[in-house]
Amino acid sequence: MSDDEQHNQTFEQANAGASLTFPMQCSALRKNGHVVIKGRPCKIVDMSTSKTGKHGHAKVHLVAIDIFTGKKLEDISPSTHNMDVPNVSRNEYQLVNVDDGFLNLMTADGAAKDDVKVPEGDLGKQIETDFNDGKDLLVTIVSAMGEEQAISVKEAPKGA
Repeated sequence: MSDDEQHNQTFEQANAGASLTFPMQCSALRKNGHVVIKGRPCKIVDMSTSKTGKHGHAKVHLVAIDIFTGKKLEDISPSTHNMDVPNVSRNEYQLVNVDDGFLNLMTADGAAKDDVKVPEGDLGKQIETDFNDGKDLLVTIVSAMGEEQAISVKEAPKGA
């Protein structure tokens, strides 16, 4: 066995290398952008930068809303430091069924997706009511850092 043999590994599963987050310098963050605060993916609603002090860096004060829970979070970080930015994606799926508190969805290419819970509150009630009325619905799902949630619903255009 050569020395190189021990480095030959087989991987059962691989992905495109997309991680849950990526680093971005704090001064490059923008309002309405996304950031991770206290381990939660958030949308920035307000940010302000303080002037450099006698001993250091300008500080950035971030106010953000958790994209899944709606809670307000704040953080202060030196403008030259990196902060994590979540990879947030939004996808529309056709609603096939509402089953036991979960949405049965179908992607554009026909694949089934059954792991998204019916959202709580008015949106969840609207989805169930419209579905029971026999409407064709498109549900928008936002996903970030391994979490997914329905954020909006609309009636599918006829002939879609």
